[in-house]
Amino acid sequence: MAKRGDYFGLGYIVSLILAIFFITSWICGAVTRFMEGKIVAGLLRLILGWNIIWLIDLILMIVSKHILRLINI
Repeated sequence: MAKRGDYFGLGYIVSLILAIFFITSWICGAVTRFMEGKIVAGLLRLILGWNIIWLIDLILMIVSKHILRLINI
């Protein structure tokens, strides 16, 4: 079975493509954190997710197939 990516349980390739594009990575990262029940983490992604977090997410998605989970609140 194919390894799952981090956005909405989609496949790794689809999640990687979504992570490459800035706007989809920003929106999907925030929505994913809100869906996990992490309100503060989702709000921080909305406010700060357009800069270095996007780059870190992209690198981590390629290497570990997961987005950055810096804060779990």
